[in-house]
Amino acid sequence: MTDRDYMLLAIDLAKEAAAEGEVPVGAVVVRHGEVIGTGRNRREKGKSALAHAELEAIETACKNVGGWRLWDCEMYVTLEPCPMCTGAIINSRIRKLIYGAKDSKAGSCSSVINLFELPYNHKPEVTGGFMEEECSAMLTSFFREIRKSRETSGQ
Repeated sequence: MTDRDYMLLAIDLAKEAAAEGEVPVGAVVVRHGEVIGTGRNRREKGKSALAHAELEAIETACKNVGGWRLWDCEMYVTLEPCPMCTGAIINSRIRKLIYGAKDSKAGSCSSVINLFELPYNHKPEVTGGFMEEECSAMLTSFFREIRKSRETSGQ
């Protein structure tokens, strides 16, 4: 499989999240060409600030490898990670991060801040803006529908 194939899996997970009324974010962790962790945004359903796609994917991957170090793994995520998720990427030692849309409000890999530039003990390789158009369009459409439904309901 290619980087594009893995990002398409993340996009499918993001679409599942959107179908449940969640912000459409999906994440996939890959090790030696095998998907070992997946996640999608579930904050609303789970009533938890911690229910981010990246954290879910990392947790599943750690369980599948039997440890917390994911030093030989790549993560594909549809939206630039927030500070919490960027910290989890650092702490789990993910080797490479590939993300789609930039996040001008909470992105912590380049947009608001780049936590990978700070003197932490791990710095993954990062590719931002990968399949950005597809990932951004999904988010734009989701928030457009939210605004439209609020306008028609008078909220």
